[in-house]
Amino acid sequence: MNAVSPRPATGGPAGARTGAAGLELRGVAKSFGAVDVLKGIDLSIAGGEFVVFVGPSGCGKSTLLRLIAGLEEVSEGEIAIGERDVTDLDPSRRGIAMVFQSYALYPHMSVAGNMGFGLKMARRPAAEVEAKVRAAAEILHLTPLLDRRPGQLSGGQRQRVAIGRAIVRDPDIFLFDEPLSNLDAELRVEMRIEIARLHKALGNTMVYVTHDQTEAMTLADKIVVLRSGRIEQVGSPTKLYEDPDNLFVAGFIGSPKMNLLPARLGSAGLDVAGQILPAPALREAARAADGEVTLGIRPEHLRLARPGEPFLPFTVSFVEFLGGASWFYGQVAPGVPLVVEGERGQAPSQGTRMQLFYDAGDARLFDGKGQRLR
Repeated sequence: MNAVSPRPATGGPAGARTGAAGLELRGVAKSFGAVDVLKGIDLSIAGGEFVVFVGPSGCGKSTLLRLIAGLEEVSEGEIAIGERDVTDLDPSRRGIAMVFQSYALYPHMSVAGNMGFGLKMARRPAAEVEAKVRAAAEILHLTPLLDRRPGQLSGGQRQRVAIGRAIVRDPDIFLFDEPLSNLDAELRVEMRIEIARLHKALGNTMVYVTHDQTEAMTLADKIVVLRSGRIEQVGSPTKLYEDPDNLFVAGFIGSPKMNLLPARLGSAGLDVAGQILPAPALREAARAADGEVTLGIRPEHLRLARPGEPFLPFTVSFVEFLGGASWFYGQVAPGVPLVVEGERGQAPSQGTRMQLFYDAGDARLFDGKGQRLR
């Protein structure tokens, strides 16, 4: 079992409400002077979907979220929410609510005051403000805390207040910008559960930016992987984990990541570190790309070879024991690292040599340009 298990595929967005607004990005680009941060982003998000943007630092995921929110102006392209072109609209007219990494609560106001402040500023009737605050508090289990000040709350409670402040606005789309990064590990787990439950209860479209792929894999209906201002792949967590389009996605999604080994594809099979091992089924055109390739294999797909099976030699250098799972780190040849998921009861010491095998159906091959061979 992988440490970051993908969310199971579903027949549609979990909790999608009837008429939930979708989001369309058409040729969206953003430049700061001579620096192109986003380059022609095309993306369609269905109403009620929970979509997560992930990628390395500087890939443009937070900038893309800010463009959707209207906090930055697009350099090129169009943004539509529902069926409205909102490209040039102010944030207040887009039907969005944003939850930031920082709670940004007013310390002198109560929880109720913080949650209802935006509605009061919009001059909504007091009875309406109170009703919406109490409804949001009920959803977020904040009702007993409505009279407290932020200084009397835990970090997780403060983040729930920030989310409640967004809920009372009844937005078409919720935008989350790394909302859990300030919390400790235990609170992050609790808040992931809270956000997943919130999405199911409300059914709104949600767009979530994170650098934490555990959040992405467990929360998302659909993940958007970005690199250097471009989309590398879009798909469900299961799709990206099991069927990456290129080396970048294969190496980015999963913890530990997919093993990527230099190999040579020939008529006899796949030559890896001098051993002939099974190659996945490929179309004729892909198999014709005879030559240097990269073998991708997940740690959990490697097992001890049975007598008579071809094998990959592996020398253990370090064992990471995590309670329910163990990971063996080592190499198959000098400079060729490998990670293996250990079986229960296995406890190899440093220097232990193992013979490993995988089924051809679990192997993934990539060409010299890093693109998937199928």
